[in-house]
Amino acid sequence: MLRTHTCGELRAQHNGQAVTLTGWVNRRRDFGPLIFVDLRDRYGITQVVVDQTIHPEAHAVLEQARNEFVLEVVGSVRMRDEDKRNPNLETGEIEVVAQTVELLNASKQPPLVVARDGNEDETLRLKYRYIDLRRARMQRNIILRHQTIKFIRDWLSERGFLEIETPMLMASTPEGARDYLVPSRLHPGEFYALPQSPQQLKQLLMVAGFDKYFQIARCMRDEDLRADRQPEFTQLDIEMSFVEQEDVLRLVEDLMTALVPAVTPHKRVISPFPRLTYHEAMERFGSDKPDLRYGMELVDVSAIAAESQFGVFTQAIANGGQVKGIKAPGCGGYSRKQLDELNVVAQAGGAKAAATLAVEAEGVRGSIAKFFDADQTAALVQAFEAQPGDLLVFVADRKDAVAGGLDKLRREFGRRLNLADPNLLAFGWVVDFPMFEYNAETGIWDANHHPFCMVNPEDVDKLNRNELEGVRAAAYDLVCNGYELASGSVRIHDRAIQQRIFDRLPYTPEEIQRRFGHMLEAFEYGAPPHAGIAPGIDRIMALLCDEENIREVIAFPKTQRVEDLMMNSPSPATEKQLRELHLRIVEE
Repeated sequence: MLRTHTCGELRAQHNGQAVTLTGWVNRRRDFGPLIFVDLRDRYGITQVVVDQTIHPEAHAVLEQARNEFVLEVVGSVRMRDEDKRNPNLETGEIEVVAQTVELLNASKQPPLVVARDGNEDETLRLKYRYIDLRRARMQRNIILRHQTIKFIRDWLSERGFLEIETPMLMASTPEGARDYLVPSRLHPGEFYALPQSPQQLKQLLMVAGFDKYFQIARCMRDEDLRADRQPEFTQLDIEMSFVEQEDVLRLVEDLMTALVPAVTPHKRVISPFPRLTYHEAMERFGSDKPDLRYGMELVDVSAIAAESQFGVFTQAIANGGQVKGIKAPGCGGYSRKQLDELNVVAQAGGAKAAATLAVEAEGVRGSIAKFFDADQTAALVQAFEAQPGDLLVFVADRKDAVAGGLDKLRREFGRRLNLADPNLLAFGWVVDFPMFEYNAETGIWDANHHPFCMVNPEDVDKLNRNELEGVRAAAYDLVCNGYELASGSVRIHDRAIQQRIFDRLPYTPEEIQRRFGHMLEAFEYGAPPHAGIAPGIDRIMALLCDEENIREVIAFPKTQRVEDLMMNSPSPATEKQLRELHLRIVEE
């Protein structure tokens, strides 16, 4: 290699050694006869110094060098003077005295300052992602991602799991989002789909006898993007045969409690992970992915509100809704502007508005205080265990709107009041999800997760009676710090049960045979009981790296508009390409 050492390697014990370094100019300081350059690679930074009176040719090269020039430096290591050492650099005790410097490549003035993680527009960062990735934060994120995936691979391999790749070109499957379709050149008018997940394939691997499978799987979904969602993402796919739900939960819990201290020793995990039913999570936190690092649980005060004179509350209850609230400690002194901001937050969660009461020593204060008598006021304060100075925030609406509004408010107060320890990973399990969900617009029941989930054994009779609203799936989610990190379930392995589920979903017999016939047939050839789960690598990495957006832990992500600004995609196809694929663009 061109170098003998990296820019993060040299220490006091290398004093006097001849070395060759290569890297980018991170910073240059010109003091006439002396020029100092901070030379950077992904391992660190080393200070290089050249003296014009001793090495004029090397000095001449550094005199022309600018930020992001690529250099090769040959010289010797020496200790810095005691008062010149840099405690903020791992190489801060030493410097390299350059004897020769070779310019390997020049650089135009970069559109991003690599040495400073600035607040540039994200479109600029993504257009020049190869420069953005040189930054220390981004390199730490990508390196930590590698370390995390390597740990997972090693950990699962040591426990008898096999990593097996599955196809990227496959049939369309019902995973809850639009497929990315790939036209077939050899089969005009027919299409492959890019995998939303390897769901059917991993179940077929169980039928094939590979009882412990995993894959670092690439998945694609054509859906609207959010901070925690990309059109192409990576998940850890795990499937096991001859297991029950408890086995999967225990395996993933053991994996996470081993992973976190291994790759991020400064972060803490509380084990065992608490378990909540879906119903309990929604009632207590208004979310099926609650942040368990702090309390601030939802309190149902419908019974008290129903006796009040406040029409908004009583009307919501009369219409079959509810009144719930949360207590924000120490926020009783909020200004009118701050209270108005809470309305906006609640509305973002689907609620119409939020009402508030400030708790004081002599009672409560607020625009709705007059609608409650003394006993009702005392009952409210007692229900929240409130103290003077606290703020009570209420939402009255349909059950789903109340949950959504208060979930948003709870998260907002958690942020404002610094209630969540950033170094605590509060994992938890949410179990017993509804098997089916009702679409009010279409009047159709569909699978909540996917149609391959086993029904909770206690609810088989309900399924047989077609009472779909009360049927629970043997499904489970791993949540952490307000994110859904993984979703899984015990799978159906019996054809008759699978057929029974399909028959209750909006599929015609012909569609069932076309889309799932291979699965139904496979279950007739000795399919074992099996279960699985799929943790999202990108979301795990965002938590480990303390990033709010998963784009910061993906090397080459897409924008919010699903565009690759660096490679200018998507882009039009040529007429020749369209003809080969038997396609024609029709403008509507």
